[in-house]
Amino acid sequence: MKKMTSLAAAALLAVLTLAACGQPDDKGGTGGDSQAQTEPLRVGMEAAYAPFNWTQKDDSNGAVKIDGGGWAGGYDVQMAKLVAEHLKRDIVVVKTSWDGLIPALQSGKIDMIVAGMTPTEERKQAIDFSDNYYTSDIVIVVKKDSAYADAKELADFKDAKITAQISTIHYDQFLDQIPGVDKQTALQDFPTMILAVKSGKADGYISERPGALSAVASNPELTFVAFADGQGFDVEEVDTSIAIGLKKGSDLLKGVNEGLAAIPEAKRAELMEQAVEEQPEAG
Repeated sequence: MKKMTSLAAAALLAVLTLAACGQPDDKGGTGGDSQAQTEPLRVGMEAAYAPFNWTQKDDSNGAVKIDGGGWAGGYDVQMAKLVAEHLKRDIVVVKTSWDGLIPALQSGKIDMIVAGMTPTEERKQAIDFSDNYYTSDIVIVVKKDSAYADAKELADFKDAKITAQISTIHYDQFLDQIPGVDKQTALQDFPTMILAVKSGKADGYISERPGALSAVASNPELTFVAFADGQGFDVEEVDTSIAIGLKKGSDLLKGVNEGLAAIPEAKRAELMEQAVEEQPEAG
């Protein structure tokens, strides 16, 4: 009789334990990791680097809310949305200065960086990166009526006042490859660089091709110089690629790479074309 009572008590305890474990939390999950999955991914970007990312006043063209107000659009936003869809998560953009992106990721303020960031070896010491999601080439943006508009090689920019964005490979590595360049102070963002060229404070700035296309589309007095093989910057594939930044050891990495792998190259090219067409006025 005691044996039967013990078995019954054990069965009752098991039922109660399972019931307690299965209680939903106040967000509709089952606690722990499930709760985290219901929260939006916090995506860090400048929202000032068209056509990769920019700030706008409404949700047109698939824009995403910025934490604190406003909306973010652009190529990075659309790529982040597709990756988040694979992860079954929503996203919110956390507008962050370029220099603040990696610290924000390390501190947990954001979950990932989707901001046209190149996965340099130096940055890899601080954070992890996904597989590449875009590859471009490096050009120099100048005024159409500039003496440098018809340049064919880097040597043609001797004595030119050239700048690039602060804390980027454009400024720290590529600018020094121009023979005899008049190296200017690094600038904070692309709108500031566009203004510097338009005002004559700089003769040009270094950019990836999409950023140059964006600047020219919004500023008809500008153009950009692209270079034939062997005449331009000495770059490796990593130098012209961009990837998603993640905190060291992030368990998001596998899912992010799976999400990127599911986006065909044709779709990526289409999204970039759309971003260039939809971008707001720059500079």
